[in-house]
Amino acid sequence: MGISIAICEKDAPSAACAGLKKDIRKAMVSDIAPFGDAAIFDMVVSLDDAKAAFPDFEAFLKRNRINESTDAIYMEKVKKDDDRAILEPKAERRYTGWVDMTGMADDLRTKALELSKPENRVNGWDCLDFDEANKACAECPLSWDKGRGCIGAFGPDSTQLPEIAGRHGCDLVASVPELAKGCTILAPSDAEKLLKECATLADILPEEGKMAVRRYAGPVERMRLVAEISVKEGCGFYFF
Repeated sequence: MGISIAICEKDAPSAACAGLKKDIRKAMVSDIAPFGDAAIFDMVVSLDDAKAAFPDFEAFLKRNRINESTDAIYMEKVKKDDDRAILEPKAERRYTGWVDMTGMADDLRTKALELSKPENRVNGWDCLDFDEANKACAECPLSWDKGRGCIGAFGPDSTQLPEIAGRHGCDLVASVPELAKGCTILAPSDAEKLLKECATLADILPEEGKMAVRRYAGPVERMRLVAEISVKEGCGFYFF
């Protein structure tokens, strides 16, 4: 395992992804009853009904490229129009537990968030494809890790950088392993302190030897970049 460092990007005014990440578009809720037409469903035909409609069921699965281990026939998976026409009268709604929050009234949005967990939500950023997300990150002013984004490596769990920092009065860097355990959010004022410690570490690493420079100059530079953005954007940062 290793330790990483990241910006609290949703709190940064210049972050390309902030608006999209705050735009919740779908949520899985514990009760769909309050949401009416916003409740998402699949149109499904039971296996028994599908087999009754198609005596050569194996041929039906094959021509529609449906996995034989399916638990039901989902209409969206049926490719052949003739087969769809036969099955549509037998199809019933199967609610997924998700609700579509786009265009939802404010009171219902609040209710959806109350009835869902953060990990069971889809935001606008989640809806971007790989290339779109990469392009946004590469062009974002918060993309401090050479255009790859706003998360980067501090080092492995076994890194000796905190121990070196502790010996030279760099208390914040010395505490990184503990900060990472709790994903403690650090403030821009902490970033100002980190900038001073990074300057100190950059000066003393050569005294620790060439190996220390090779191993730790990179993490020190990455911390400096994160700290600069935290101060400039007025946003937090954290280790995890």
